[in-house]
Amino acid sequence: MAAHRHLTVLTTTDGEEKAKTLAAGAVEARVAACAQISAPVTSVYRWEGAIRTEQEWQILFKTTTARYEDLETYIKEAHDYDTPEIIATPIVAGSDAYLAWLDEETGPAE
Repeated sequence: MAAHRHLTVLTTTDGEEKAKTLAAGAVEARVAACAQISAPVTSVYRWEGAIRTEQEWQILFKTTTARYEDLETYIKEAHDYDTPEIIATPIVAGSDAYLAWLDEETGPAE
């Protein structure tokens, strides 16, 4: 199976402004070409022995595998959760023009 060059990376946060800040910072740092915010979603999870139900905003970043580690580091440093959700999914197909744009936007700063 061929290696995938592009990824979507999902995280969540507990506020719309926090989501906007995380998204803008990743795009500004060029660790993601784009970030889409979906909200609100209801998350049900176990944390510290208790079942919790919370409202969260999802952020879906588009990046390259070459920039993934930098994006993960950015999310961990900028996020206020102890253990932020960071899940990467390969993009198995996409338009050539969009994927070329993704490469260009996550490349080295000019």
